[in-house]
Amino acid sequence: MVDSTARESGWEVFRRRVIALGGTGLLGAVAGFSGNGEASPATNGSPETTEPPAGDRDDEEGGEKADRPNGDDYDIVVAQDGSGDYETVQAAIDAVQPDTSEETRVYITEGRYKEKLELPADRTDVTFIGENVEETVLTYDDHADKIGEDGEEIGTSGSSSFFVWGDDFTARNITFENAAEPVAQAVAIRIDADRVAFENCRFLGNQDTLYNFGRRTRQYFEDCYIEGDVDFIFGRATAFFEDCEIRCTDEGFIAAPAQPDDVEHGFVFRDCDVVGDAPSESVYLGRPWEPYGRTVYIDCELGDHIRPRGWEPWDEPEHGDKTKTAYFAEYDNSGPGYTPDERADWSHQLSETVAAEYTIENVLDGWDPRTREER
Repeated sequence: MVDSTARESGWEVFRRRVIALGGTGLLGAVAGFSGNGEASPATNGSPETTEPPAGDRDDEEGGEKADRPNGDDYDIVVAQDGSGDYETVQAAIDAVQPDTSEETRVYITEGRYKEKLELPADRTDVTFIGENVEETVLTYDDHADKIGEDGEEIGTSGSSSFFVWGDDFTARNITFENAAEPVAQAVAIRIDADRVAFENCRFLGNQDTLYNFGRRTRQYFEDCYIEGDVDFIFGRATAFFEDCEIRCTDEGFIAAPAQPDDVEHGFVFRDCDVVGDAPSESVYLGRPWEPYGRTVYIDCELGDHIRPRGWEPWDEPEHGDKTKTAYFAEYDNSGPGYTPDERADWSHQLSETVAAEYTIENVLDGWDPRTREER
């Protein structure tokens, strides 16, 4: 992992603006999802008013804005002690100008922000920058078995601590957490948006920690820490993980991909350290949630907790023989968990030529998250 203090590195940010904090439209109703992934009506409980939420700093008529940390060009500052523009993260999201192509930079100071968050689809190009990755924590504690207001279980999708619907979301130096006890699926963040990037972030949970939900969306993770036990990186998106630490907290499965059959790339892990507290030979690299799930590990260090067989087919008769449709592969991994001669016979060991094609640009279909450009 890299230094946990807030920093700017690697990614050029080209667009700057300062938004007026008073009088912006607040978040309206946002579609929710039931446990089976079907859409259902939901709202986030935001006030239906254009007045700034309680706890805000002075607006443009009442006084000066909060000081910008380190003199940097942040558009919004969130601080629980009242020294920023807002005391809650959701209030900052609500203040973002909707339907704009200009970046909004939100600086979040240290603190545990216990909020069930939603970034709606019309809040695009939003960047979260935490003061300290270990001390700036966005957390909630719902789980799939919890009973919602309608008397039904909220399900896996409904358990998420943070729902990301807005495209071009970026986060640096932030911890995303689901703090529920390990009683059921409990999602820390559900991403249903395109061109989403994370740098030096942590994702904490147990089962189903990181939900890369969005079908035909692209996501990038650099120098991140992701932990869990069962299917803790899962979903339909195309996601590239680079120089990340993947920690298995107990026996189970790392990846549960579910890409559509006409999507070329699923989850790609490159130069990652796959470590864990799980018993020896107790964790699979992945299993196909849906028939055409795709996962590849390249130049990764695999601990001894990885099972020699590597991959599990997740037999479900109604979905046919997934070993004939899923694509699981490796190239030039290392460590005690890398046992290519013992891998499942339906998995693949890539050639050098094929492995070289798994670049960020190729996997993410022309989008370069480091420059925020798309060819």
